[in-house]
Amino acid sequence: MQGAGISDGDEVIADRSVKPRDEHVVIAVIDGEMTVKRLSTGPGGVVLKAENPDYPDIRAAELSDFRLWGVATTCLHHL
Repeated sequence: MQGAGISDGDEVIADRSVKPRDEHVVIAVIDGEMTVKRLSTGPGGVVLKAENPDYPDIRAAELSDFRLWGVATTCLHHL
């Protein structure tokens, strides 16, 4: 999520009470694994967009077990 200002080793605080909306950075659970991606919703369905060119976007329809866990609200950078 380098393009969103989240680097390897940062800590992300998520709020599960915030309703996920288009363009939010979200924490998603995919087949039991957590990931941080930007949410994109549209006529083609739900897409979890990577903000790092080394990682692919993920279409929710392709996933067997997918849940939006929370919306990222804060990123803590370590010195």
